[in-house]
Amino acid sequence: MDPEPCTLQDQFGGIDIYLFDQLLRGRIHPGMRVLDAGCGPGRNLVYFLRSGYDVFATDADQKAVAAVRRMAALLAPAFAPENFRVEPVEHMTFRDGFADLVISSAVLHFAADDTQFGAMVNEMWRVLKPGGMLFCRLASTIGMESRMKPLRHGRYLLPDGSERYLVTETTLMSVTGQLGGTLIDPLKTTVVQDQRCMTTWILRK
Repeated sequence: MDPEPCTLQDQFGGIDIYLFDQLLRGRIHPGMRVLDAGCGPGRNLVYFLRSGYDVFATDADQKAVAAVRRMAALLAPAFAPENFRVEPVEHMTFRDGFADLVISSAVLHFAADDTQFGAMVNEMWRVLKPGGMLFCRLASTIGMESRMKPLRHGRYLLPDGSERYLVTETTLMSVTGQLGGTLIDPLKTTVVQDQRCMTTWILRK
């Protein structure tokens, strides 16, 4: 078993600050089943692995999933490697209503177009339990609408020169209604000067 954490970095890793806010507000608690959809190397999973959560994750990148499996082997050796799967967000193999919390942190803006974005969101919603929480942090146009150059199919050229799939406030509110979800918090957007806007979108199913 990994030694007890001695620093905040040990305990929480590189957790998204807005996900950490949900922990502080008591909306996420031990015993919940957590699914990180598009987990990358697992920066949002350190605390959950250490703290008795039932943790699962997916990513299309085999190397990322391998890194999460290695981390889990150190922090929570009881977890089976099969908890962490190489599969894209839009085609997950978990059953309907599987997770209490689905995390999507800096993933949805890599969608190729409107169709893939919709497929990713619908799949995360499918695997979320009724009453569960969908936590999304994604790039948007909100707060820098005039600086984003629309290209095609929901993709934009950002001021920093990168190209991303971006949502608008109207899009997020429309999708919320289509899903039948409820906003837990108002949309919150951080504007990174001359670069991008990152919006936090949190729904209850």
